[in-house]
Amino acid sequence: MKELWTTMASLMGVLAFFQTLIHTVVPPELRFAVLKLFQRLFNCFSAYCYYEITEIDGVNTNELYNAVQLYLSSAASSSAFTSSNRLSLTRGLNSSVITYGLANNDRLSDVFRGVPVVWEHIVTPRQSQTFSWRPMPEEKRGFTLRINKKNNAQLLKDYLEFITEKAGEIRRKNQDRLLYTNSRGGSLDSRGHPWESVPFKHPSTFDTLAMDPMMKVQIMCDLSDFANGEEFYKRTGRAWKRGYLLYGPPGTGKSSMIAAMANHLGYDIYDLELTEVNTNSELRKLLMKTSSKSIIVIEDIDCSINLTNRKKTNGGSLESASGKRSGPSESPGRAGAGPGPAGPGDLDGNGNNNSITLSGLLNFTDGLWSCCGSERIFVFTTNHIEKLDPALLRSGRMDMHVFMSYCSFPSLKILLKNYLGIDEVDIEKDVLDELAAVIDAAEMTPADVSEVLIKNRRDNDRAVKELLEALKTRAEKRRVDMRRRVEVEEAEEEEKRALDSPKDGSGAVKCGDDVEGDYKKGDEDNGVD
Repeated sequence: MKELWTTMASLMGVLAFFQTLIHTVVPPELRFAVLKLFQRLFNCFSAYCYYEITEIDGVNTNELYNAVQLYLSSAASSSAFTSSNRLSLTRGLNSSVITYGLANNDRLSDVFRGVPVVWEHIVTPRQSQTFSWRPMPEEKRGFTLRINKKNNAQLLKDYLEFITEKAGEIRRKNQDRLLYTNSRGGSLDSRGHPWESVPFKHPSTFDTLAMDPMMKVQIMCDLSDFANGEEFYKRTGRAWKRGYLLYGPPGTGKSSMIAAMANHLGYDIYDLELTEVNTNSELRKLLMKTSSKSIIVIEDIDCSINLTNRKKTNGGSLESASGKRSGPSESPGRAGAGPGPAGPGDLDGNGNNNSITLSGLLNFTDGLWSCCGSERIFVFTTNHIEKLDPALLRSGRMDMHVFMSYCSFPSLKILLKNYLGIDEVDIEKDVLDELAAVIDAAEMTPADVSEVLIKNRRDNDRAVKELLEALKTRAEKRRVDMRRRVEVEEAEEEEKRALDSPKDGSGAVKCGDDVEGDYKKGDEDNGVD
């Protein structure tokens, strides 16, 4: 054994000697030319093509390198794709996602359309730098892609496009989603953007959302079809956008629905405050600064600015739901688009210097400007759908109308699971039957039900008992109120009939033949013919 080590050491010494001799005798140019010749000979007889993807392209970061790194981090997490026993593990600050990656100078195998390819992560020390305005990393990093020559022509372009697309999906999944709001008065931030953002951390999902399960499935399928419908929208010639209207009483979960939609799709949210937008032109600029794969939200639109329903009066004027009339001389703008722009300094119903018109809002959601971008969802919320103009509600603007109702029995079971961790099998059958019988009559919002459960969440039995009492009290109060309302309506109707019918007695007013007969009787009593 000792002799073997001695022989190997001697061979290494000889090789080192010849290497030193070659570097001393043979000029660098000749060595480089010989090396290139051997590489060309190797490539001629090799069955593979090799492609280098370096981290730095000149002085700029190579985006393809970043995309490959993200894609391989996903592939490396699956043992089916990797042939390496060494993987690097990283986790970003304030992130719960662990990222897998290739270790230095290691390989990973992948399969695309049934064709095997091999990736190698090459890391070499960078030569000492001369003076540079932009210091380079100490290590030179890159990926080498090996593809069989016979598959190279039809595979490379599609494979790289596939990697880029997958890397974008991984990046959106791993990065924090953002909640944007428009700056006050249209001002710009330090980067020249009209939107200010904070990380979006709302935990609402469709699993925790208290609403009818069938409606949830329908909405989730519609959202998934939209997100995967790029080719469909191109084929049909439609802008890749969709509108949702969430309406219903306060406390029924409209804001939670928006958060669940964003978490389901992985989209950012732009919360548009219309009272901070002064003109239609400003509204268009805000739209242009939104990103794709986003949800644009206008909450409580019936309370934001005066964009309420218009009713046709007999005089040909337009009357809004608030009762304000516009004379015939006031132009309604385009057909079904509402009144024309207000003059400078005009105030809306909230006292703001705001000249946004219904026409401007319709162009924002469904006009030519709505196409500057793709894969965007518009969500409007309101507590009073009857106040909104029909032009805003039609398909193409608000494609799907979702009624957020009072708490139903299926919704109640979801809330009991969320807050108390109990299923219907954990509740006595008599109590469950009472809850099912009274929940619809009580018309209690999910927010009110949640508050009862939160206050008593340490004692499940007490929480269910208190909730049942609250539902019974609310249902009884509604029955009493309804009975009083019916009695008042009946009394008003009876009074109206009494006023409309002829009266008898001394104070009665008679007409026609009865009045003429009274005159004749009086004349006979006085002896007058």
